[in-house]
Amino acid sequence: MPYGPRRATKGNEDAAATPSEIGNLGRVFNGAVAAPKLRNPQIGYAPAPRWGLESTYNLGMSEHAMSRRALIGAATTALSYSRIYGANQRLGLGLIGCGERGRYDMSNFVKTGDVEVVALCDVWARQFEPAAKDAPSARRFGHHPDLLAMKEVDIALVATPDHWHVPIAIDALNAGKDVYVEKPLTLTPEEGPAVVKAARVANRICQVGMQQRSGKHYLEAKAEYFDTGRMGKLTLARTWWHGNGYHLRKAPDYLREKPQDLDWARYLGRLKWRDWDPQQYWNWRAYLDFGGGQVTDLFTHWIDVVHMFTGQDIPFAAVALGGVYNYKDGRTAPDTINVLLQYPAEFTATFEATLAPGITGAAVEFAGTEGRLLIDRDHYEFHPARKGAEATVVKGRGASTLDTDHVANFLECVRSRKLPNGDVLIGHRSAQASHLGNISYVEKRRLDFDPQREEILPF
Repeated sequence: MPYGPRRATKGNEDAAATPSEIGNLGRVFNGAVAAPKLRNPQIGYAPAPRWGLESTYNLGMSEHAMSRRALIGAATTALSYSRIYGANQRLGLGLIGCGERGRYDMSNFVKTGDVEVVALCDVWARQFEPAAKDAPSARRFGHHPDLLAMKEVDIALVATPDHWHVPIAIDALNAGKDVYVEKPLTLTPEEGPAVVKAARVANRICQVGMQQRSGKHYLEAKAEYFDTGRMGKLTLARTWWHGNGYHLRKAPDYLREKPQDLDWARYLGRLKWRDWDPQQYWNWRAYLDFGGGQVTDLFTHWIDVVHMFTGQDIPFAAVALGGVYNYKDGRTAPDTINVLLQYPAEFTATFEATLAPGITGAAVEFAGTEGRLLIDRDHYEFHPARKGAEATVVKGRGASTLDTDHVANFLECVRSRKLPNGDVLIGHRSAQASHLGNISYVEKRRLDFDPQREEILPF
């Protein structure tokens, strides 16, 4: 599993996977996966040194040093973009992962009127038909490198299961595409520096699908209560997300036998081989090989809000407890989980989630010395600490507008070449915080994390 036991050694070699678990995608090197063949070996899918990360990849795109070859390539790409925008032509989009979420994301791009879907990619050919509604003329592929080879593709939209996010994103960045990738960005924390480096060196826009970053009422609440100091000193950020049905999906009967047009080996990718299992395909969120369960799927959204509001994005300690208490269906991700993170600015952030049907709901609540702020995807409310003071309640514009606003921000940055609201570094840091919770759960211990080196400290 990606969250296997880690060891902090003299050489910083925290091995979370083995070569046999990587399969045909590459090898393990210092705990990260390296692909054997990439378009640009300078940005290969290999780990950045895990010391001094701030100085090596936390840079604006124009600030990153490039080799002469990379600089020439970036200049050539920039010229091609100027021709496209000068002619006011629509951008070509390639969707990689044509499932329900991918089709939804694609529809939001199409609604802007600025995008034409020119290519589709999926391991199961059946997914092309429903996707064709918004992409009637798109070419169809079973392997993403073939899609990325199309010069008509300007944007790669990555909506695969989590274990494919970073390999495909890096391949797309190396191919000169701008990337919109669903959250969580990474399968393990070690993957983060490599994909951040790929985006910076290739000078590409990479937006992670953490749509609260573009939500108007989130931005308003941050400006009104955090930027002004009206919250006082923050001591606690509580988050919860209960009853999310996407972690309880049951594979339909027609998947008992693997469809002939579904490439199971390609779906597994770097994961160790296992025979066809319809649940691991249909309900992959329940298995820690493919993702991080509720923690990376749900908590990543909420801890990103905490990071956004506080400016603190690297915890220094993590503890988690939970288990498979109710759904004994072979899942490896807990159906009930509690995570506690501690931050240098002297506050803690918590997450609780259960799939048990007795409770539902999802929100973030901040507790400060001057009041408390509760926010979800529909509204926010501020309750002053002083006795008798009236609460302020502000409605948002609905959850769906978060997605459209986030897509609009990405497209704006594709044209302006500015960093987007959910930049790849932001995506790495928020996924990293979630990963610490999962690693603590799997290893059954408190983790101490070095915020400067961004590595788990030894026992």
